[in-house]
Amino acid sequence: MTPAFELEVETATTHHTNSANNGANDNQIGFKSRVSVIGSGSWGSVAAKLVAFNTLNLSSFHDELKMWVFEETLQSGKKLTDAINRTNENVKYLPGIKLGKNVIADPDLDNAVKGANMLVFVTPHQFIDNICKSLVGKVRSDAEAISLIKGMEVKIEGPCLISTYISEQLGINCSVLMGANLASDIAEEKFSEATVGYGNNREIAEQWVQLFTTPYFMVTPVQDVEGVELCGTLKNVVAIAAGFVDGLDMGNNTKAAIIRFGLREMREFCKLLFSSVKDDTFFESCGVADVITTCFGGRNRKVAEAFAKNGGKRSFDELEAEMLQGQKLQGVPTAREVYEVLRHRGLLVVSSVCNSARDL
Repeated sequence: MTPAFELEVETATTHHTNSANNGANDNQIGFKSRVSVIGSGSWGSVAAKLVAFNTLNLSSFHDELKMWVFEETLQSGKKLTDAINRTNENVKYLPGIKLGKNVIADPDLDNAVKGANMLVFVTPHQFIDNICKSLVGKVRSDAEAISLIKGMEVKIEGPCLISTYISEQLGINCSVLMGANLASDIAEEKFSEATVGYGNNREIAEQWVQLFTTPYFMVTPVQDVEGVELCGTLKNVVAIAAGFVDGLDMGNNTKAAIIRFGLREMREFCKLLFSSVKDDTFFESCGVADVITTCFGGRNRKVAEAFAKNGGKRSFDELEAEMLQGQKLQGVPTAREVYEVLRHRGLLVVSSVCNSARDL
């Protein structure tokens, strides 16, 4: 669909938009980064809204922002992609929120990332394997990626962070962005903050900070990819426990204890996997702030509360389908993954808690 705005005239050569692996002219005067968002759920749409504001207003970025959409047919019979491009809203996952006139929804993954040198991954972690396999050889060799995905891949040889998986599959560097980020609040431009976790390149981290920062969304860089990413992953397990507390009507004191125990065990688990994880990371937005907001709001707590109120008689899969309208829980598969990591290392404590995690 033709975008609703007039594309800027590009004075620089455009060969990099026609070749996935060619970035030779990127250092020329006037080079502008081209950004693509891979994912379009509620959080993906909010991420696109944040990024689109800056690509439109900062001279270092191309105006146009492609957002890859997993195509769906709405109840009206219309395609989700067409609806987004017509209304400038994600009518299914973020209704009533304008994404930005420069956001172009695209159901073709290859076309959505074509020419982009900054890739924002924001899909349920269950889908990242197929997405990466589809993108092998399709992205620029000089591209930078950032993952907003909560979760990890558990393999026979051990756990693999999503950022590591993206890097290994696509041969590009991948940072992470995590934080106390309930999508609905940010969509309504209520003040929030986040943490960018990066490796050795501070300059790249600052580019991501620039891309995401708005008057209502503050971003701080931290040189601790593993710590930032694991905080964003593990907090969803704690949120499941907090939902159980709510469903069983055990009160705020119990929930506070769950949050404290959960944060402590998050730290221990992170250090178990990566000794380089910094204690200070747990006091950033990706740490304690994210645990708090996720345990009082968010889909994982909400569905876990319903699970407890039903006495466990309705499965998480059933409740997810009924309550989330196509969105995915992260806490349940992450609990399984944590269980498998601990079992593989012989660190399970035999208890009803462990059995519950196994049976989720």
